[in-house]
Amino acid sequence: MREAVCSLMGLNRNDIEIIIIDDGSTDAFTKREIARLADEGFLVIRQENKGLAGARNAGIAASRGEYVFPLDADDRVRTGWIERAVNTLDSHPQVGVVYGDAECFGCLEGRWTVGPFSADELLLENFIHASALYRRVIWEQNGGYDGTMPVQGLEDWDFWIGALERGWEFVYMPELFFEYRQTPGSMIMRAKDFTKAVEEFVARKHGPLYREAWQRRWNQQQSVRFIARRLGDLLKLRFKQKLGFHSVQAIFGKPEQRKCRQLA
Repeated sequence: MREAVCSLMGLNRNDIEIIIIDDGSTDAFTKREIARLADEGFLVIRQENKGLAGARNAGIAASRGEYVFPLDADDRVRTGWIERAVNTLDSHPQVGVVYGDAECFGCLEGRWTVGPFSADELLLENFIHASALYRRVIWEQNGGYDGTMPVQGLEDWDFWIGALERGWEFVYMPELFFEYRQTPGSMIMRAKDFTKAVEEFVARKHGPLYREAWQRRWNQQQSVRFIARRLGDLLKLRFKQKLGFHSVQAIFGKPEQRKCRQLA
């Protein structure tokens, strides 16, 4: 946790609120570290364990800022990108979320490159990290992070779909936003065992959006099939015309040739 807080301090901005949530921690070391941070003047909110969604909701509810950037206690934010991301939100009111890449460390290492936004891909699976910069109003419109999901760790997927459902645009910045600690027993690793249940939960909750996407894909497929069928018909017609024209030429010859043969 200390590393996460120090990395946020390294952004060197005077307009950042750092809010620490003690979500019913029972680990002695963690409790001592949180107590030290509180003594240093950081805002600490202590609550009984409510899970990831409850912890994030508590922190955002206590904040006053216009933009939100969640950071898990064992991760570290990178510097450099924040100004450009804030400027993007400031200058483009239709953009609700700005996200980037992550540098993994721990049991897995390497850059996690996310890539440009795709609504269809987001509906299929979550590819945007929880640590992205977004407008607080999205949290308000979504009613916060949904703690009723079948498993903790994938609330951000539901959250991003909620933003998409409300018409917000997403912007990808090909920069490292944060350092993402990978551990064998992490929450996200355990959540993978419940992927099917989470998919069903999300599909039911955002049913109209999925139906709209399905209808759009269906119409596109039908259009492609229609165009392909019409193109096939056209090619067949042209081929027959071409074949018929050459057949006449081969059998009967050109008019001038027929006339010559008749005179002979």
